[in-house]
Amino acid sequence: MIERRNIRDNEHTLIAFLLAQLGVLETEYPISTQVYEYEGGKMGSISLGEDDATYDSDLIQVEYIDTDQTPVVITLTKDTNNRLLDLDFWKTDFSKLIEYPRPADLIFS
Repeated sequence: MIERRNIRDNEHTLIAFLLAQLGVLETEYPISTQVYEYEGGKMGSISLGEDDATYDSDLIQVEYIDTDQTPVVITLTKDTNNRLLDLDFWKTDFSKLIEYPRPADLIFS
């Protein structure tokens, strides 16, 4: 069984900011209050969707430079039911995320 936890304020803030960058209201993509951490939270990736949700597409992708100067790619995805699925972090050297990004830290390509 998947163990869920409450979404953290910084996670909610980041997701809301990304949705705002898309011009999307939270009412269109409600942010789940319960999340599941991938890889035990090592890189910061969380599942926002249901256990049986299926990936559909990326909504937005941004970059962030962690405090060790390693690039991190952050992707907000949706499922086939048009609901938020994941907030995915990929640190390019696969190491642990050191500092969680704030909206002001994000780099838009």
